[in-house]
Amino acid sequence: MKITSAQEAVSIVESGNRVFFQGAAMTPNILIDALCDRHQEIKNVEIVSIHTEGDARYTKAPCNESFYMNSLFVGGNVRKSINGPNGAYVPIFLSEIHLLFRRNILPLNVAFIQVSPPDKHGYCSLGVSVDVALPAIETAKKVVAQINPQVPRSHGDGIIHIDNINYAIEVDCPIHEHEPTEISKVEHEIGGHVASLIEDGATLQMGIGNIPNAVLSNLSNHKRLGIHTEMFSDGVLPLIETGVITGEEKKVKQGKIVSCFAVGSRRLYDFIDDNPVCDFREAAYTNDTAKIRRNPKVTAINSAIEIDLTGQVCADTIGGFQFSGVGGQMDFIRGASLSEGGKPIFAMPSITHKGISKITPYLKEGAGVTTTRAHVHYVATENGVVNLYGKNLKQRAKALISIAHPDHQEALDKAAFERFKG
Repeated sequence: MKITSAQEAVSIVESGNRVFFQGAAMTPNILIDALCDRHQEIKNVEIVSIHTEGDARYTKAPCNESFYMNSLFVGGNVRKSINGPNGAYVPIFLSEIHLLFRRNILPLNVAFIQVSPPDKHGYCSLGVSVDVALPAIETAKKVVAQINPQVPRSHGDGIIHIDNINYAIEVDCPIHEHEPTEISKVEHEIGGHVASLIEDGATLQMGIGNIPNAVLSNLSNHKRLGIHTEMFSDGVLPLIETGVITGEEKKVKQGKIVSCFAVGSRRLYDFIDDNPVCDFREAAYTNDTAKIRRNPKVTAINSAIEIDLTGQVCADTIGGFQFSGVGGQMDFIRGASLSEGGKPIFAMPSITHKGISKITPYLKEGAGVTTTRAHVHYVATENGVVNLYGKNLKQRAKALISIAHPDHQEALDKAAFERFKG
C-alpha cells in the first residue's frame, strides 16, 4: 500500500475503466471529487454503485461527459442522471449484486473505498458499509482507499488487509450522518398498527426512516426481539439499552445484530465501533433467503410507492421514472414468509403528500412490480392492517379499500366493481 495524495491515488483510473464506489455513510467523497477533477483527461469511465452520499459531481456537467452512471440502486443524488442520457439502472436483488462482480458480468477495474486505519495486524475495517463493497474489493483489479480514523471498526467479515490496497490517502473527517427527524401523527398511527403484529421473540428487518422508527418506538413492552436486517439506524438503540432486543431466540448468529450496512447519527456509529454484538456481513449473507428463514418469526417491514387492488407492489419507480431500486425487499419478504411464524409487512401512508391514493386500481403505466401479489401478506396504513394471504382478488380489493384513505374509498370501490364485476 502506498500512502499518497488524492490526485496520485485516482490517477490509477484510465479511460474506459469501470469504477466501483463504496456507498451509504462510507462514500469516499474526497477520492470521488479528485477523480471528477480529472474529467478533462479521462473519458468513458463507468461508475458502478448502490446508494451513495454526496453531491455526485460525476453525474453533472461538465463531468458527465466523461463519466457514465450504471447504478445498482438509485439515491436522490443520482436520480436525475439515471433517468437521463448519461445513466442507467440495473434491476437486481441486493442479495445477487455480488454475482455481477464475482462472475465477471460487471468486472471492476478499480474500487474506491473508505476504511479505518489498520490494526496491529494490518487489517482495515470497511466500517458500516460491507454490503456489496466486500465482493467489489475482492474482485477489483485495483483498490484505492480513503483511510479515516472516524470510521467505526465493525465486527464481521468487512475487512481488508493493507497489502490488498494499492493506493491510500489519509483523511480525518466525519462519515455521513443521518439524524432522526420528527415522527408525524400518521407515521405514529402506522407504527402502532405494525407493532401490534410483532410478537415476542421475533426477528426484525426494517430500514431507515420515520415509519420504521415509529414501529420501534412502540416496542418498549416487547421481549427477546432479534435483528437480522440489511440495514439499521438509531431507532434500535433504546431497545438494545432497555433489554428488549437480545437476539436470544435467533437461529442465525444468536445474540448478534446482523446487518450489511448502517446509517445514522454519530451515536449509532460509536455504538457499532468495536462492538462484537454488531455483526456486519456482505449482502449475499444478510439477504440470503435461506438464512433469513431459519430465524423465528421473521418480521420484515418494507415500504411501497403504490399498491394496486390485487396486491402488486411498486416500490422503486413512479410510473416509468426510476426513483430508487429493487434492493433487498424481495429477499426479506420471501424470507419472512418462509420463516416459522414470520410476517412480511408493507407499511405506508394511505396517500401521498399531494393527497394521491397510494392504493390504486392499477399501477401507473411503466411502473415496475417490485414484489408480486403472490408474495404480499400484510399491508398497513394509518387506517389499519389487512392480511391478503389466501384471499382471492375480489377479497384483496375489498381488504385494501378498507385501509385506503376515506376520500378515495368510493372511487376505489367503483374501480373494483368494474374490474371484478361485483
